Amino acid sequence: MTAVFGVDIGGSGIKGAPVDLGRGELTQERYKVLTPQPSAPGAVVAAVCEVVRQFDHQGPVGLTFPGVVVNGHTRTAANVDKGWIGLDAEGLFREALGLPATVLNDADAAGYAETVHGAGRDQGGVVLVLTFGTGIGSALFVDGTLVPNTELGHLELRGKDAERRASSAAKERHGLTWEEWAVRVDEYLDAVEMLFSPQLVVIGGGVSRKHEKFLPLLRAREARIVPAELRNDAGIVGAAMAAARASG
Repeated sequence: MTAVFGVDIGGSGIKGAPVDLGRGELTQERYKVLTPQPSAPGAVVAAVCEVVRQFDHQGPVGLTFPGVVVNGHTRTAANVDKGWIGLDAEGLFREALGLPATVLNDADAAGYAETVHGAGRDQGGVVLVLTFGTGIGSALFVDGTLVPNTELGHLELRGKDAERRASSAAKERHGLTWEEWAVRVDEYLDAVEMLFSPQLVVIGGGVSRKHEKFLPLLRAREARIVPAELRNDAGIVGAAMAAARASG
């Protein structure tokens, strides 16, 4: 089929690459730019165009967004400019790129990739993919079917959004050791385990490449806790998968 391109829009960086959908792998080294600050829609769209044009790509493009996305419209914007709220993001990207575009929640994209090609493949029951980065993203699957836009990083912990206490950005912001941060992650996992009783929890996001520093510190629990296999490429791969599905 036509090559499919994935773009992962995060609070700190925007990265993209063409994707081999059969293998769930990038076909070229990804290209990354810093997320514009402020991350207003026009500036982010321009940055995405720069990423895609590095590869002279001419097929469908899948894009992740760090917030709720319903029918291509961005409904929330916790870690990017509030100007995104209520926009037809899919239409914006389609017009700017001149290519078919599909937009979905960033953690949902990572979850798609991990459940098909990574640590969650062939796993039935309830699977929860959590991405720890600027915030905490979540993707909830029941027997392989996604429950979209769960946004469990915004569960309340000690009177705050959970991601304010337990994201990897919070670890850096508060100068926490791995041991101190693991206590906060455990508290967060207690909350999501109580709500959803997952059989498997996959930990992704940028911090997953250092999983050996904190996963062994977490308490034993009913759910198996495993590191993401696609690491920080999962969003790019999942975005491309969504674009391929949308383009038939």
